[in-house]
Amino acid sequence: MNTNQPYDVLIVGGGPCGLAAGIEASKSGLSHIILEKGSITESIRRYPKLMRFFSTAENIEIGGIPFPVSSVKANRNEALQYYRKVAAYYKLNTRVFTEVQRVQKQGDVFVVTTTKNEIFRAYKVILATGYFDKPRWLGIPGEDGPQVSHYYDEPFKYSFTKVVIIGASNSAVEAALELYRHDVDVTVVHRGPDFRSTVKYWLIPDVKNRVKEGKIKTVFDSCATRIGPDFVRVHNQLTGEISNIPADFVLVLTGYTPDAELLQRCGVELNPDTQVPVYDRETFETNVSGLYVCGTVLAGIYTEKVFIENGREHAQAIIDHIVGREVHKVNELVQRI
Repeated sequence: MNTNQPYDVLIVGGGPCGLAAGIEASKSGLSHIILEKGSITESIRRYPKLMRFFSTAENIEIGGIPFPVSSVKANRNEALQYYRKVAAYYKLNTRVFTEVQRVQKQGDVFVVTTTKNEIFRAYKVILATGYFDKPRWLGIPGEDGPQVSHYYDEPFKYSFTKVVIIGASNSAVEAALELYRHDVDVTVVHRGPDFRSTVKYWLIPDVKNRVKEGKIKTVFDSCATRIGPDFVRVHNQLTGEISNIPADFVLVLTGYTPDAELLQRCGVELNPDTQVPVYDRETFETNVSGLYVCGTVLAGIYTEKVFIENGREHAQAIIDHIVGREVHKVNELVQRI
C-alpha cells in the first residue's frame, strides 16, 4: 500500500502501547501503519541502561506473547529485545524515524503530515505518543547549560565528580543510588520533605540507609533557583536560607509530560490545567471523531496514572470500537484522573 491510499488505522508512536494497537488492528484484519519518530520503543531505549521495570514481566507483555526474563522483573535490554521480537512476529508495518507534525480530518479520511512533508492517509488514527519527549523544565536561569541534563542514562560519565539531582521520584532515586555506587558525590534536592511516596518500594530502604550513612546527601524542603557553571543555588522554603551546592553536573529529573502541542495540532481539546485530552472513557475516542488516544499520552500531567501495564489494554478497546464489536472494558487507574 502506498502513502496515497488510506490505511484502515494509522498509529502515531511505536512504544509498547502503539505496538499493541498495531497487533490488535492486524488481528482484526485492518490494514495499519505505525509511524515512530525514533526507533521502536524509543522511550525505553532512552531509559537508564541499568534500569529494571516496576511491573513484573507478564504485566508488560503484549500480543499474548510470553516475556521470558532472567528475573521476575525485566531490565531495559530484555524489554528492548522483547518488543522488537513481538513486532517482527506480528509483521507490524512500521516506519521508524518518521515524526508526525499534524493530523487533519478531511471528510472521512485523516491526512497525516510528517516533518519531512510525507503524507499518509487513514480512516482512523490512534495517538500513542507517550510522554518521555517533554521534560518538565524548572524555568530557572542556567537550566539549559551544557552540564545540565533532563535525562539520566548511565553512571560512568560522572565518576569522581559532584552531581546534584533535582527531584525525588523513581528516576531521581535510581540515579542517586547508581551514581553513589560508581564513586560520585551525590546530592538530592527536592521541594518536598522526603522522597516521593511513589518511589519503587524496594528502593526506599536502600536510599534511606545511604542517606543515614551520609553517602547520599539530601536537601529537602528546598527549591533550586539558579544553576551556575559549578553550583546549584537553592532556597529553603522553611527557613528562607539561600545556599550554593557545588556541582560539576546537574540532573533535573522532575518528570515528563505528553506533547500537548502535537495533540492540539491534531485538533484534540485539552484541559488547560491538567493537559488531559477530551476523550471517551470507554472507547478512548477524542473530541475528533475517529481519532483516539492510547497509553500515557491521555494522562496529561498525571503520567504516574498510566503506564504499560494498563495502557496496553487501551488498544483492544479502541480496535473493538473501530470494528463495531462490544468494547473491551479497561480496568485501570486512569479513571482516577
